[in-house]
Amino acid sequence: MMESNFLKQLFQQEFTKIVAVISKGFGLQYIEIAEDIVSETFLLATESWQTKGLPPNPTAWLYTVAKQKTLSHFRRNKIFEDKVIPEIHQKQIAVDHSDEFSFTQENIKDSQLKMLFAICTPAIASEAQIGLALRILCGFGIEEIAEAFLSNKETINKRLFRAKEKLRTEKIQLELPSEKEIVQRLDNVLHIIYLLFNEGYYSKTQNQILRKDLCIEALRLALMLSAYEKTNVPKTNALIALICFHSSRFDARHSTDGEFILYEQQNEKLWNQKLINQGVYFLNQSADGDQLTSYHIEAKIAQCHCTKADTAEKWGEILQLYDRLLLVNYSPGAVLNRTFALYKAKGAKRALVEAKKLNLSDNHFYFALLGELYKDIDRQKAIANFQRAQALAKNSLEQETIQRKIDML
Repeated sequence: MMESNFLKQLFQQEFTKIVAVISKGFGLQYIEIAEDIVSETFLLATESWQTKGLPPNPTAWLYTVAKQKTLSHFRRNKIFEDKVIPEIHQKQIAVDHSDEFSFTQENIKDSQLKMLFAICTPAIASEAQIGLALRILCGFGIEEIAEAFLSNKETINKRLFRAKEKLRTEKIQLELPSEKEIVQRLDNVLHIIYLLFNEGYYSKTQNQILRKDLCIEALRLALMLSAYEKTNVPKTNALIALICFHSSRFDARHSTDGEFILYEQQNEKLWNQKLINQGVYFLNQSADGDQLTSYHIEAKIAQCHCTKADTAEKWGEILQLYDRLLLVNYSPGAVLNRTFALYKAKGAKRALVEAKKLNLSDNHFYFALLGELYKDIDRQKAIANFQRAQALAKNSLEQETIQRKIDML
């Protein structure tokens, strides 16, 4: 019997590639048809493979069937002859013999890169861009996307439908923008990848703090950008370094029974040295040029966390980096992290002065930080703040982690 996990993984990997190639060959206006064709292809694969067994090359089987279904669909609906062929002739392309509709690795990567820039058009709202990226570029199902947004299938379907309508009405082309536009739109593309990684690294869904699959997809998309000359720029490399450093501690963040492990208690031997080395490589690559982005600074902070030593010097460096980050890209999260670094470098009393100025009343991280700062100063205040943090936490693993801190007081 064919394992469902294998088919799900194959779907997630190949769905995005096939949709991108079909959309590149026939146009973004047919993106929903492309999705339907891929879904039908996988349905046929499930039925066929369960009775006949896996073919020698499942991926090649999918590409062949998807191509046959695509050409059959367009011909059957006379779209091919009446609309597509005239346009293709204008481009002097013969689709049956064109690289535009082939599943070579080069064409797949080219199609996905163009799809990434198409999705990140300013015509579509940021939240919808993330949804489309999860669906079209990462192969996630509607239910998974709804869970990621703490929403429902109906809302996500409507949001994705409106986003795809925008692609049609704005006549967004599946092609790389001009060099000037690439520079302008790259920031948006990197931001979407950054948000995608953050959703995975600190996920509110499925009662998990870590969604490794989302993080892997974010890294894959970022690496795809680094393979293209015009997008292989310092800030792209800085983002890759940031993702690598954080990802290196995946296996140390959870125990075998799923319990979340805080940084201080992590087993350093479980950190992935290969990813750390890869992060160092891309961080060095990002130093080319004179532009300093928040990705550069966050990557350097993440690199510091890849050294387990709990010294004042280490936290002093992290504190200075957060001071720089706040000048480049201010955010409440960065302020909280800076305050924690101040605590580790200068002590709880010094950090409390800064923390009390923040008053982030709806942020459970803020109250967890206050609980940490008060633990050796005022036990009752520490407990009260930890309890407030526990009440605001939306994830059961977080609540359990906070409870363990309360139990230790």
